[in-house]
Amino acid sequence: MTAAPPPVIILVQPQLGQNIGKAARAMLNFGLTEMRLVAPRDGWPNPDSGPAASGADIVLERAQVFSSVAEAIADCSQVFASTVRKRDVMTPVVGPVEMASAIHASPARSAILFGPERSGLATEDVVQASHIVTVPINPVFGSLNLAQAVILLAYEWSRSASLVQPTAFELEPRAPQAELDGLIGQLEGHLDAVGYFHPPERTQATRNTIRTILTKPGWSSRELKAMRGMLRAIAQPRVRSNTSNS
Repeated sequence: MTAAPPPVIILVQPQLGQNIGKAARAMLNFGLTEMRLVAPRDGWPNPDSGPAASGADIVLERAQVFSSVAEAIADCSQVFASTVRKRDVMTPVVGPVEMASAIHASPARSAILFGPERSGLATEDVVQASHIVTVPINPVFGSLNLAQAVILLAYEWSRSASLVQPTAFELEPRAPQAELDGLIGQLEGHLDAVGYFHPPERTQATRNTIRTILTKPGWSSRELKAMRGMLRAIAQPRVRSNTSNS
C-alpha cells in the first residue's frame, strides 16, 4: 500500500515574515516541507522569515504564493481549516486525531489551512474546506499563535508518519531460540554446580522461573554472546600473578 502524501500547509494572508519563518521551522520539525502562501501581506520572499526559520530554509525556498485560497487548494482532495467552530458554517468538525487519520487514509493530496495572525480564517475561506479541525483548548484563554497551531497539527500528523529513526538496538534481530537455550543451559549448569537448586522438589519450578526471566528481554545474538562470556568469566576467574619489583 502506497503511503499517503504529507499534507500541504497553507498560510492564508500571513502578516509577519517572522511568523512565516516560525511556521516553516515547526513544519520541518515534523517532516513537512510544502508550504503555500495566500496573498502574504508584505509580499514574498520576506527577509524576516529566514532568521525565524532557524535553518528550515528548504521550506521557505520551496514556498509557493497564490492569490486566493481556491487556487492554493485546487489540487487537494480534502482540506482542513484550522479554526474554532463557526456557528454559521455547516462544515463538519473534527479533532486533530481524526484529521491525521483521514490524511493518512487518503492517497490523494490533503491540505491544512491557517488564517491570519490577528483574525484567523474568514468564513469565505472556511467554507471551501471539507472539514474544520479544532484543537481542544482552554475556553477562557484560547490564544494560539500561528506557529503553535502549525506545531500541534503537524505533530499529530507525524505520530503515524514513521519519522522516528530506529536505533541500532531496535534494528538488531532477535536471536534464535537455540542461542537463548544455550545461555539458559550455561547458567543452570553453573547454578547446579554451586548447589543453587534446593530443595530438589522445587528444582523444576526454579528452572521455569529462570527461563521466564531470561526470555523476556528478547536478546540479540550479540547480547547473548556477551552474557555467556560474562558467565564464563565469573565461573572461571583468571588467576592474577603477583609479581614484585626486584
